[in-house]
Amino acid sequence: MRQAAIDEILKQCSSIYKLVVIAAKRAKELAEGSQKFVETDLKKVTSIALEEIRQGKVVYDDSQDKPKGERKSKERVKDKQAAAGKPATGQAGKKKHD
Repeated sequence: MRQAAIDEILKQCSSIYKLVVIAAKRAKELAEGSQKFVETDLKKVTSIALEEIRQGKVVYDDSQDKPKGERKSKERVKDKQAAAGKPATGQAGKKKHD
């Protein structure tokens, strides 16, 4: 795939990392027999997936990125530390003052 096409594709995605995830998932679907969304002479499933993204036929749904529930990641870390018997972050080494 030529460099100009990659620049065009990056305009469709907010992050190169999201682009990689989208392309990989779509390429896997194509490899498993899913139908192409674009007419192309490309043979490689990765190239086809990138072309589909470039043309806007495949988009990233960021609603699945958000953690379920309202708990914040810090709360989940504290819960994991408590389950492992570790003191919460910032509590190790502190002495109680009477």
